[in-house]
Amino acid sequence: MSKETNAHIEEEAIIAMLMMRATALGEKDAKGSLFYETDDSVEFSLAPPLVYHGKDEAGLQAWFDTWEGLIGSDVHDAKLTVGGDVAFWSGLLHMTGTKTDGTEVDLWYRQTLGLVKHDGRWMVAHQHASVPFAMDGSNLALLDLKP
Repeated sequence: MSKETNAHIEEEAIIAMLMMRATALGEKDAKGSLFYETDDSVEFSLAPPLVYHGKDEAGLQAWFDTWEGLIGSDVHDAKLTVGGDVAFWSGLLHMTGTKTDGTEVDLWYRQTLGLVKHDGRWMVAHQHASVPFAMDGSNLALLDLKP
């Protein structure tokens, strides 16, 4: 098998995994979402604290429970780079939906995923999500930016 063919197969496997993970997240399936993460994953999330270590199914489900219905998500400017048993993915995500308190969510944010291949299976080992903040001294999060 050529190097290019193998790289294409790995890219397809990663994209398939990311699509299944996105479906589980959108359907608010905590156990299904975490199936695609390593046990020792590291997450820099939009919400506090500064860092999460490992899987927190109860915490993820508690967050899912703050949503009415499904959580919408679109991806723009996605880029995947694969090198052996490691890869990284980045893109702009558009989260939409309604919270249980009636708040309508329409948020664009940045995400980067660090991926590793364990026992022939691609998994998320690191994730980082962020929004820009105003550099004018106010330090306000800029939640209304769109690509």
